[in-house]
Amino acid sequence: MAIRRIEHLGIAVNSNAASAKVFRDLLQTDTYKSEQVESEAVETMFFRVGESKIELLQSLSEDGVIQKYITKRGEGIHHVAFEVDNIYEEIDRLRSLGYRFINEQPKQGADNKLIAFLHPKDTSGMLVELCQEIVS
Repeated sequence: MAIRRIEHLGIAVNSNAASAKVFRDLLQTDTYKSEQVESEAVETMFFRVGESKIELLQSLSEDGVIQKYITKRGEGIHHVAFEVDNIYEEIDRLRSLGYRFINEQPKQGADNKLIAFLHPKDTSGMLVELCQEIVS
């Protein structure tokens, strides 16, 4: 099986601190990790929800991808991420079916993952991320 589970939902927010309070209240738990991903100009904050996660995404730049998203669409769900067994094989499989990717090759993402995004024009307008744990 190529896709294993929903790994996380990425939520674009104006402020991780303000939004974290909402999710602390809802989930009755605290964040377990936050980190900056310079390549994406974003600061992330993670909550566990069973076997899945919520990833809050706050832009580090006024011209960053997340800030552009918020300016255009407002805060809210930015992407759904699926954990895959082998990201390279899954990219090849989906490309062979005609799907396009935003980035040609997987890149380092948050939470020790290799990531690749499918183009939302091919996925009913939803940004879909494939991710695979980096094994050291």
